[in-house]
Amino acid sequence: MSYGAGAALQAAVYAALTADEALNALVGMNIFDQLPNGKVPSLFVSIGAETVSDRSDSDGSGAEHRFVISVIGDASGFAKVKSAASAVSDILVDADLTLSRGRLVYLRFDRAVAKRDTRKNLRRVDLRFAARVEDNHS
Repeated sequence: MSYGAGAALQAAVYAALTADEALNALVGMNIFDQLPNGKVPSLFVSIGAETVSDRSDSDGSGAEHRFVISVIGDASGFAKVKSAASAVSDILVDADLTLSRGRLVYLRFDRAVAKRDTRKNLRRVDLRFAARVEDNHS
């Protein structure tokens, strides 16, 4: 197994999200790899947790990365949050991302969970993706 391409995958995902005009029209540049400090924007995207499994084979090292992209907003309904979540999905599903290390074999949508946090009056959609990466770094 290799986790060597983990940072390269995250950087490529972040670059794809921040470069997309449709997503930027919805959330601006409020795309983070960690929750922002202080006052948070009213609608933002956050790269979240990741679980990695070995997918090495006879051709070399590899891993499957299952990661979460969260869309969080303080709107009274889910419409804006779900629109931004749809844009994230459109960007990433079957994306042909170039990694600085390793090679992306596939990037697929796995599942989404929409939930309401009534204590903080937030709406949230957690999208989970699966990415298979080959890493033949020596």
